[in-house]
Amino acid sequence: THEELCRFIARESESVVVSVGYRLAPEHKYPAAYEDCLNATQHFLQHLQHYAVDPARVTVCGDSAGGNLAAAVSQTLAGRADLPRLRAQILIYPGLQALDFNLPSYQQNRGVPLLFRERAAFYMLQYLNGNATKLEEVLEGSHIPVDIKLKYKKWVSPD
Repeated sequence: THEELCRFIARESESVVVSVGYRLAPEHKYPAAYEDCLNATQHFLQHLQHYAVDPARVTVCGDSAGGNLAAAVSQTLAGRADLPRLRAQILIYPGLQALDFNLPSYQQNRGVPLLFRERAAFYMLQYLNGNATKLEEVLEGSHIPVDIKLKYKKWVSPD
């Protein structure tokens, strides 16, 4: 479904794009998708000569949950001296935080199709544990202990 977009991104960014087919939630809970993407990226980076790819042109990219996975893979590989450095990460409407679904962007876009606020929280729960019974707690913000909220307030807050 994303081949045309991958080709466009590769062409416009002058990068190499490898599209990873990862296991999906809720059948495969976290960290299955992350492990699939990390393993595929590591394998590709270890075998660039086989694919005749310039190591300086490899970019990771993803949309939605794939954006989350691309960011996680980038962070994991950032300190690896045994692999070529990634050129960049391209994140398209990534799901990057699950601490607060009441931030201004969620409020401003709560009714914007395709990914309504409630749907974003639902999919996050499906991704993490395959169970959305705590959806209301997540939407209220009561799923995170106060000490954790205070710890991450610098990065996740309306300010």
